Amino acid sequence: MRVLGLSGSLRRDSHNTRLLRRAGRLLPPGVHFEVYDGLKAIPPYDADDDVEPAHPAVADLKAAIAAADAVLIATPEYNGSLSGVLKNALDWASRPVAESVLRNKPVAVIGASTGMFGGVWAQAEARKVLSTIGARVVDREVAVPRVQYAFGPEGRLEDPELEAEIGGVLLELVDQAQPVEVS
Repeated sequence: MRVLGLSGSLRRDSHNTRLLRRAGRLLPPGVHFEVYDGLKAIPPYDADDDVEPAHPAVADLKAAIAAADAVLIATPEYNGSLSGVLKNALDWASRPVAESVLRNKPVAVIGASTGMFGGVWAQAEARKVLSTIGARVVDREVAVPRVQYAFGPEGRLEDPELEAEIGGVLLELVDQAQPVEVS
């Protein structure tokens, strides 16, 4: 099984990318995890540019999502919503609507912020966008408030309950990605 990680932050020392990488280590054995690092190269969505052949960065994003069995997104909160770079990537991935690489794809959203609420509004917005696209969204929230203090020296989250909560979301994501056996 393959899970693709998308961070909504481009910053080199991004808290959300760090959270995403930590979450990847919490996945069950046998699950391959990869963090996609090409969002910075994706141009702003413009329907006039939504043609074949696709922009190479857009084609790469779509191929990475298509190759994954599930997607895990870590989003910061910018002005009460998800980051523009993440929204832009989701807009590209949703086109064309009938062939979206996110349609029926299991997706979970987690997030962190330096504030007291841990990016809950951004997560809600991301889940709304993903549901509209047609993804199968894990309907759970994991917020990491005051993220600048959340990690210990070895990269683990200081709060074991928070790690357990992330682990629960990941198990649900992996479970949704399992093929359904027909008898």
